[in-house]
Order: sequence, then structure tokens, then C-alpha cells
Amino acid sequence: MGVVACTDSRSPPAPAVAGADSHADVVARVAPSAVTVRVEEGVGSGVVLRPDVVVTNEHVVKTNRQARIRYADGQESGGEVLATDPLSDLAVIRTERKNLPVAEFRTELPRPGDAVLAIGSPLGLEFTVTAGIVSGLHRTLPGGPLSELIQTDAPISPGNSGGALLDSSGRVVGINEAYIPPAQGAESLGFAIPSGVTLDVAEKLLTAGKVEHPYLGASLGNLTPEIREQFGISAERGALVLEVEPAGPAAAGGLRAGDVIVRMKDQEVGDVQAVQAVLRSSRVGEQVPVSVQRGDEKTELTVALGSR
Repeated sequence: MGVVACTDSRSPPAPAVAGADSHADVVARVAPSAVTVRVEEGVGSGVVLRPDVVVTNEHVVKTNRQARIRYADGQESGGEVLATDPLSDLAVIRTERKNLPVAEFRTELPRPGDAVLAIGSPLGLEFTVTAGIVSGLHRTLPGGPLSELIQTDAPISPGNSGGALLDSSGRVVGINEAYIPPAQGAESLGFAIPSGVTLDVAEKLLTAGKVEHPYLGASLGNLTPEIREQFGISAERGALVLEVEPAGPAAAGGLRAGDVIVRMKDQEVGDVQAVQAVLRSSRVGEQVPVSVQRGDEKTELTVALGSR
């Protein structure tokens, strides 16, 4: 399956049909926190993270240490690429212009079916807005970032990389990352890095200049009432283990497909996002206690986190 980073110059996916309600007020309020990022190789998008810091994709800036930032009021300034992380596909840029309006980030994952807006500079058309819904969560792509991505049918095109995926209130729920082009038989398949991952990685890039990536080695899904009922799962809340990578940390620690992670590192686990939060706060090589519901029994395991 071909995946296109949004700075590519291939044809964008077919546009989705927007709903009847206007998003103009939300867009007008959020637009000052959206920027266009230009480097020698091309153009991408970004979001104001701090009054003088912009977050974007690593594949937008690549190896460049300098960038030009264009703002919603038409002004431009230089920017210094402070740090990048290829594994999460995120980068932070210090802007010469100060006192920028900071975007509001929502760390809680949206739900499939929630309305979203994508704002960025597709094909160099600055501050373009498209609308759609959240199509799915916890997606991974070949060659893509390590984080489990948000899937959306809001049209995402070349140049949208690094721009904001917004909820209906104008909060940033993700950083647009890639799309699968129509040439691959896809229609409106775009992907964004969740805000919780973005904020954590950006903070580490700003403070340490690099990021460790603790690795569990299991594919997880949220435990819904429907899944509990259909498969007779006794746990009421938790993260369902869908697949365990052979010879990975989870497999070595004894996790199995069908287990429900209910506690991890002395923290209750209510969903996949809780597991991701624990991983982001952990160290590579750390021995992490994991409590799982396996059938009617609760099992205590220990997983030595790996590194990606």
C-alpha cells in the first residue's frame, strides 16, 4: 500500500461533502494559530504550540535547520528548526516572530464519527480548510510514524503535512501527517498524529532535543460494551490486546491476543489512550507491571519495554 506524506506533489484525494452547518466562526478563531512552513525543498503547514514555537512534521523540514514561516495576517518571519524526531514524524521550530496566538490542543482522542476540520496549505494554497469526520482510530501505516494515527475522510492533500486537524470546537486533535492517494484505489483516506502524542514529543524535543520510544509490541483496541457482550469478556474497562508481535516485549512478558489490560505501572487502564500515556512516561528497558483480565482470571505480568 502506498502512503503519501502530505508534502508530496501527487494529485489530492477527491473532496468530501461538507455538512450543512457553517464552520466559519471556528475557522476564523483558529486561523491565527495556523502557519505555512517553507523550506528549500517545498512547503508544508504548522501549528503554533508556544508564543514563539511552531510544531510541524519532520518530513516537512527534513534536514533543514532554517525555515520561513508565513502567518494568517500575511506577514513572514524566519524560523530555526530546534529538533526533529523521524520516528514520530514531528519537529519544533523557534520563530523569530514572538507573541503568537497559541492553539488549544485536546489530548482526549475524538470518537469515530466526530466532525473534524483540516486546516493547512495544500498544494501551496495557504490556509485552506476542509471538513469531514473521524473515520477510525489507532491506525498504523507502512513506513509511517510510530504513533497510532487518527484516520479521517477530511480531504488531506500535499502541503497539509504538519497542519491542524480540529474538532468542531476548534481544538487541535491531531497533526495532519499523510494520505493514501487515489492511485492506490483509496478515496478520502487521511491520517493525523494524535495531539496527546504531539504534545509529549514536542515537550521532549524542546527540553532534551531527542525522544526515546518505549515499545510494547502489541496491537490494542478499546473495549466497547458491544465487544464485551459479543465475546463474553468479563472486564468492564481496559485495552483489548488484538495482536502480539512474535518475539516482541509483550510476547516475552506473556501477553496474549484476547487479554484485556486493566492496570499498568500502578495506573488503571480504561482504554488504549491510557496505555499510550503510560508508555510515554516510561523508559526503554523499564520493567513494567501489567495486570490483564484473561477469561475470568486476572493475571499479573511484567513486560520489559523495548525500543523503536
